[in-house]
Amino acid sequence: MTTLNHFGQPIGDEIPGWQTRPLPEPITLQGSYCHLEPLDVGKHSKSLFNAWHSIDDDRDWTYFSINRPASQKECDTYITKISSLKDPLYFAVIDNATGDAIGGVSLMRIDAVNGVAEIGWVNWSPLMKRSRFGTEAIYLLLSYLFDTLGYRRCEWKCNSLNDASNASAKRFGFTFEGTFRQALITKGNNRDTCWYSIIDGEWPPIGAAFRQWLSADNFTTEGLQKQKLEAFMPKPKAE
Repeated sequence: MTTLNHFGQPIGDEIPGWQTRPLPEPITLQGSYCHLEPLDVGKHSKSLFNAWHSIDDDRDWTYFSINRPASQKECDTYITKISSLKDPLYFAVIDNATGDAIGGVSLMRIDAVNGVAEIGWVNWSPLMKRSRFGTEAIYLLLSYLFDTLGYRRCEWKCNSLNDASNASAKRFGFTFEGTFRQALITKGNNRDTCWYSIIDGEWPPIGAAFRQWLSADNFTTEGLQKQKLEAFMPKPKAE
């Protein structure tokens, strides 16, 4: 049923009792295979530099607005700069088995008044690929936003030509909302930006899907998945 104001005009549904949500804090988010902790140059710069340089080229940095740090000194400078920010709020992804930082991710464009935040700067190293780490890291952030902080919306934005990031958004249950044409200039090149989101009403079944996929029962003794994450995700509603 459409909500009308006293002029008879259609308006959005009332959000009873809504209050500004808490800001995300630099805390540790614990998972079964990895955990997220506030990015710190002394704790993480060396292992992140090694992880990012575990391949010889910088193809993983093509769609970032910056280049891969070429030296440990450059990495220290970069980590020092971004770790002091509150928005984006950066986390290091830590392998629970080794204690090493193997990637980074942030919560950004944080709008506590409206309960909206974006997962961005998803900077996985080759050590995270084809593993449970990346999926669990995203789950930990989504659960923190929706279950702990009570946010209404989480966004994911990426270069329209970044096939891997677009595929990840869909795999993680984000809904495609459209493409912002000529949104940015990145490293001298045009960037059209694809927008995705998950809203709070969608989160419970999506969160359950993450937990089912991450369950030890879904993996062989060799660590291979038995079913894909998509198998657990809620089916799209018929139009």
